[in-house]
Amino acid sequence: MTTEITFPVNQQDLASFSKDQQEPKWFADLRLSSLEKALTLNLPKPEKTNITKWSFTDFDTDPKTSATGNYADLSDSVKTLVGEETNVQNLITQKNGVTTFSALNADLDSKGVIFTDLKTALSKHEDLVKKYYMQDAVSVDEHRLTALHAALVNGGTFIYVPKNVEVTLPLQAVYSHEGSFGLFNHVVIVAEENSSVTYVENYLSEGTSAGASVNIIAEVYVENGATVRYGAVDNLSDAVTTYVNRRGQVNGRDAKIYWALGQMNDGNTVSENSTYLMGEGSQADTKTVSIGRGKQSQNFTTNVVHFGKNTDGQILKHGVMKDAATAIFNGVSKIEHGATKSNSEQTERVLMLSEKARGDANPILLIDEDDVTAGHAASVGKIDPMQMFYLMSRGLSKRESERLIIHGFLAPVVNALPIDSVKEQLYDVIERKVY
Repeated sequence: MTTEITFPVNQQDLASFSKDQQEPKWFADLRLSSLEKALTLNLPKPEKTNITKWSFTDFDTDPKTSATGNYADLSDSVKTLVGEETNVQNLITQKNGVTTFSALNADLDSKGVIFTDLKTALSKHEDLVKKYYMQDAVSVDEHRLTALHAALVNGGTFIYVPKNVEVTLPLQAVYSHEGSFGLFNHVVIVAEENSSVTYVENYLSEGTSAGASVNIIAEVYVENGATVRYGAVDNLSDAVTTYVNRRGQVNGRDAKIYWALGQMNDGNTVSENSTYLMGEGSQADTKTVSIGRGKQSQNFTTNVVHFGKNTDGQILKHGVMKDAATAIFNGVSKIEHGATKSNSEQTERVLMLSEKARGDANPILLIDEDDVTAGHAASVGKIDPMQMFYLMSRGLSKRESERLIIHGFLAPVVNALPIDSVKEQLYDVIERKVY
């Protein structure tokens, strides 16, 4: 028996929306064809997590948001993230996909750097967007959620850094979500030869969320000798079902990508972070921390695939589960035939704080080449009672002792993150989620 699939929008709705947004024909056509594919494609099948009953299509399409462009109209939670207006630089904020504020340094434009919302990029830089948007790193045809994303995308950012340009100050984007709106957010970053850029994004819930879905896709393209540092803190509410897909296509020789991911959503989340090391001597370093609580279910899969020679891939993931939360941590290091002299290492560790909490760490090595090095480590366990006894015998309360142990468990990842602002934000989120 086949279950009929229905979405909150149809072909006519999409055509009207695309026309209102004044999108180019190829983008409008992609929307319509993608919606057709979403009706026939299956959901993704993350290892050891059944998401068939998760609500990915229960949402509203009206953002109920006005684009005032005034800092004063931002919520207190957003202002806390970005700081005082006089200190804000290279920032874009969006609420339910609508750009609400931007502050860009003049030197970005003089260097040829593009940092703008996706809607503006389609209008002013159509050829560049068309060259990269859902071409190599992510495909529309992968499964239902990628197809649905391509059909309904309604927010996001486009970043382009020309050859030999170093962006010294981080670029920051804050994507807030409110109500039952369905947010389909897309980020594209292109770093041309010998360029460098640091990008930090935050996802957060504002007000009350109910029956909402957030679908996030990011594509990062890194060319010869370029470096991209990508930091993210996801902090959506327990009423939001989230799909996250962040991909890195490291095409160039000696190109580098550093991922610093704080996956702190309170609702059910399936997240994939994949990096493809194509260029000789290219590198990927992925660091992830997560805290689960309540009854949420989460699946985090990290893939590093080596195609080029002398490539290096590192995966480090630490998670803390409390209450009745469950999480699957999958790490996949794959070295393809021909990727000689490559190195791939990974570590996944999960700490469970209660009897009902569940965590599973699954490191996987797939090696199709002889002249390589690779290794993995994994652990799942509870707080050591001897550590608790030691701390409490020194006068600390049970609560404070547990807090110190949790911070100590997460510290190897948090302290090693390459972006200071992400460290600070994660520390604050960890404090709020643990207690």
